[in-house]
Amino acid sequence: MSLSPAEEAARRRTFAIISHPDAGKTTLTENLLLAGGAIRLAGQVAARGERRRTQSDWMKIERDRGISVSASVMTFEHDNLVFNLLDTPGHEDFSEDTYRTLTAADSAVMVLDAAKGIEPQTLKLFEVCRMRDIPITTFINKMDREALDPLELLDEIQDKLQLDTAPLFWPAASGQRFAGMKDLRKGDFISFRKKTADQQAEVGPSHRIGMQEARGTIDTMVMDELEEGAELATEALPEFDRQAYEEGHMTPVVYGSALRHFGVNELLATLAEFAPGPRPQKAEKKDQPIVVERSDKAVSGFVFKIQANMDPNHRDRVAFLRLCSGEFKRGMRLKTTSNKQINVHAPLMFLAQDREIAETAYAGDVIGVPNHGQLRVGDSLSENGDIKFQGIPNFAPEILRRARPKDPMKSKHLRKALESLAEEGVTQLFTPALGSDMIVGAVGSLQIDVMAERVAAEYNLEVVFEPASYNVARWISSDDPAKLEAFLEKNRSAVGTDLDGAPVYLAKNAWDVGYAQEKNPELKFTATKERLL
Repeated sequence: MSLSPAEEAARRRTFAIISHPDAGKTTLTENLLLAGGAIRLAGQVAARGERRRTQSDWMKIERDRGISVSASVMTFEHDNLVFNLLDTPGHEDFSEDTYRTLTAADSAVMVLDAAKGIEPQTLKLFEVCRMRDIPITTFINKMDREALDPLELLDEIQDKLQLDTAPLFWPAASGQRFAGMKDLRKGDFISFRKKTADQQAEVGPSHRIGMQEARGTIDTMVMDELEEGAELATEALPEFDRQAYEEGHMTPVVYGSALRHFGVNELLATLAEFAPGPRPQKAEKKDQPIVVERSDKAVSGFVFKIQANMDPNHRDRVAFLRLCSGEFKRGMRLKTTSNKQINVHAPLMFLAQDREIAETAYAGDVIGVPNHGQLRVGDSLSENGDIKFQGIPNFAPEILRRARPKDPMKSKHLRKALESLAEEGVTQLFTPALGSDMIVGAVGSLQIDVMAERVAAEYNLEVVFEPASYNVARWISSDDPAKLEAFLEKNRSAVGTDLDGAPVYLAKNAWDVGYAQEKNPELKFTATKERLL
């Protein structure tokens, strides 16, 4: 029996995974795909050489360095639900990519290292979730290593994130003594089967036994600690409240070891049971605020990511489109708010860089729209071109570098390469009003390294990044176009444009920006810019 578009949308669970680097996010992603039946063998994140390749880290630089530097999308079906898993970069130099990806998620999984708890990057990403009221499920990872006390970890979440915790399970010790966890709702025990370092983690149904049987097979001290801790947690901590979770005030907590595939089934079941389907999205229609519901009949969505050169054999450019309403069908014509028409002949569904043609898609799904530069991050698409979703902001870079090719004859080629990569939104490109310099802006130095490697690998160009004569970039705007124009003309040596042609003030330091603002009160110098859609 075929389902209606609204029923299909209700089956979707679109979630992002966020964490501090090295908390085990990519390993968890692999094992969720494994548990969901999307792949047969986890990606051996800790392996060496050719084995060091994971499903979500598909770029050469990601495989070489063992880190995630680009968000990726993986779609799989499990337990009669469709999961769209959005893996995000953990490294703070790529926080902008993570921010944009979170705009497309209906919920998030926060991965914590059991020995380290809340780390600085976790805190930053959580704040983004809070800004968007995104419900969070917490996965406390690496329980098979020495860990902080479980209550201490939950207290830290409560104190640092102002988030009530509702553990659904309780761990039996940690490290060498780790024996498994008690299901606090069902009352049975999920046992952890130890493996040696070179043994493949066991995949399949969790091994559940009764508490009485567990007491007969597990160290008495560990069982006593478990029962005491579980009782304390049940009495001292609030019961799980679905409404509080959906409003972003409470997090259900699951413990486990992603590397050993322990707790992964329980996390997937928790998401299936509690994670919300596609949520309403704020938008505008003919300058009037509206809310787009997943049950609305007209197809609509927004672009939250552009990825260039996913296929190195073709200079392709794929826009990641989060659908918000309607039943999308292959071959549809969609319009942007600027009335550009996009014929979507070959929409893509993803398993990282592996792709297949999508015949249909629904609210909550993420599809790839191949295009040749017509689409940008933040673009809204709909059947009539009359829906405009909230824009996705750009953030002022913290590092500015002058880019030049090693071969001076290849300046035009380099500009095209830098423009293509800047259109992905991970770095920014500024053109000063005077001269022909190419100024690249980035949040962190790792982004500059990644850009150099990608320009070499994808465009066969050697690029040199040198200190620029500017250190700060701010977007300039004014309600008085004449005064803005006068300022730009008077300060030609310190202004330029970004990729959209928007005016930018390029300053030596923050003091210069403050001085310019003081002298020109009718102008605004801002560290964020919401691209006009």
